[in-house]
Amino acid sequence: MTTTDTPAVRPTGIHHVRLTVTDIARSKAFYQDVFGVEPAVDFSAQAGDPGVREDQEKLYGGCVFALGDQLLGLRPVAETGDRFVSTRVGLDHVSLQVGSRADLDDAAERLSARGVEHGEVLELDQGIAVLSLQDPDDINLELTAPL
Repeated sequence: MTTTDTPAVRPTGIHHVRLTVTDIARSKAFYQDVFGVEPAVDFSAQAGDPGVREDQEKLYGGCVFALGDQLLGLRPVAETGDRFVSTRVGLDHVSLQVGSRADLDDAAERLSARGVEHGEVLELDQGIAVLSLQDPDDINLELTAPL
């Protein structure tokens, strides 16, 4: 690989993250409950239709949540019973920013009230606090706030 003074690409941010899930109805319901919002774009009702899981225009039968200026999509193409493993090549976790440490404490209480298992709020040396939880496919989500 060669390097020059001019980078090949100059990204200005991350546009979206899409997660592969095993059961779109279950995952969509989880994210709706945790985020408290409906998907901004939703083709999940068509996920079982012929050809939809190969159709990029219909988001492969998935849906997209708008989270501030970011997008989080769900794509229902994983085999039933498959589980996420953070130590394989690819995604380790998705970190979603919240406003404050108090927001993390509030989120922990609301997640507990909904029966969603989660870790403790941890303050890290990097000047952030984090709260981890797993989605239905065991994908690690991390809520992050500045200290």
